[in-house]
Amino acid sequence: MSVRLARLLSITLIGACLATPAFAKSKPKAHASAPAKSSLVWRGDVATANGVVNEVAKAWEKAGHGRIELQPFNTASGIDAVASGSADLAGSARASDNSAQNANLTFTPVAWDALVIITQSSNPIRNLTLKQVHDIYYGRIHNWSEVGGNNAPIDVYAVASPGDGVEYSLRSLLFGRGNQPVAAPRLYVNTRKLEEGIALNPNGLGVSTLASISGNPKLKAIPINGKPATAANIADGSYPLFTPLYLVTNPRSPKAAQAQAFIDFMQTEPAKAALRKHAVLPYQGDGALVALDASRRSRILAEVGARPVTGTPVSAPGATYAARAAIAPTSPDTVAARQAVERRRAEAQDNARLSRIQGSVSDVTVTSADHASGSATTREQAAGTDFGKVDADARQAVTTYKVAKGDTLSTIAKRHSVEVTQLREWNHLKNDQIKLGQVLRIRNR
Repeated sequence: MSVRLARLLSITLIGACLATPAFAKSKPKAHASAPAKSSLVWRGDVATANGVVNEVAKAWEKAGHGRIELQPFNTASGIDAVASGSADLAGSARASDNSAQNANLTFTPVAWDALVIITQSSNPIRNLTLKQVHDIYYGRIHNWSEVGGNNAPIDVYAVASPGDGVEYSLRSLLFGRGNQPVAAPRLYVNTRKLEEGIALNPNGLGVSTLASISGNPKLKAIPINGKPATAANIADGSYPLFTPLYLVTNPRSPKAAQAQAFIDFMQTEPAKAALRKHAVLPYQGDGALVALDASRRSRILAEVGARPVTGTPVSAPGATYAARAAIAPTSPDTVAARQAVERRRAEAQDNARLSRIQGSVSDVTVTSADHASGSATTREQAAGTDFGKVDADARQAVTTYKVAKGDTLSTIAKRHSVEVTQLREWNHLKNDQIKLGQVLRIRNR
């Protein structure tokens, strides 16, 4: 190799070595000059995550606004996080419950979604009325055969948290108060876990949202009053169980302005298109559903025979008290609720009377005389529509019953004017399963 060639090669290598670190240093400078994008933390219920935030967050980021970190769990955790400052936005399927914590936060409705009564896809049930849904949750209906289904117990599932948005909204519609305890012995931490449980049980029943179960072949939404849950049926109000979805913010948060910008983005066309992918309707403050909402709630309560009640609610008759026990199993409210139910039953038996009957009657059950049964005949007609005096030939009623073909615990309870939960208690039954020929105690004494 010539001396001249060696010198040229050396100069080339030295130049390359000097250029490499200079080039490496130039990259961070170019990266640092790019504008920083803000990020927001969202936490809340799974239903709102599926129906609203997942798709809209993608549209928000695509539009160049930054990133949304999603932390789906349940309503209470989201509201707590926004109140404490560990999240910037929360998702909720209910409005403020007027608690001290909620009063310091802003609940903004951003969409409409359907509350759906779900079961496993293999369950043959095709329809439920609002009254039937109410009575299932209230503990009056226990078997699928009572609503046109199989002869099998209805296993009611619910979310344990008393402030869960989906549960709270359904109970507000059916009972007039969102904190109504119901007959739901199977409790889960959030809607997603509830859905997973029902997917494994053909007798299961619970509530979710249309957006949350969309595309899940293991679950089906039961039509209500003959109307399936669809975007069209939500839009015209013919499907009765729909609810607003909310984004919750804290006006004292350092990122309050960015959070509000995301809420404002919900009214843009890209966000509305993202909502419609899951059969969720954009919220319009002056829309038809807003005007329909108040009258719809009154109609539902009238149809199921309920009314709004203030104060501490009493547990559903026949309920296992699991929902109340999940909050405070030994609290005075729980004990008082149980005592109130028992007191009303006793008063109903003691105050039983014959009314609006003319002429003579026979084969009348007289529940005010230790469940005695026999015949009764009018002796004197008092003014008005009630009997003045009645002669009765009573005998002590039977205290046991032998299960016959076609019997269910629910039909036996109705036949003997007792509650299913009483039959379970008196006979030490863990569920509604009974056997042909089994002898059941149908009286407590």
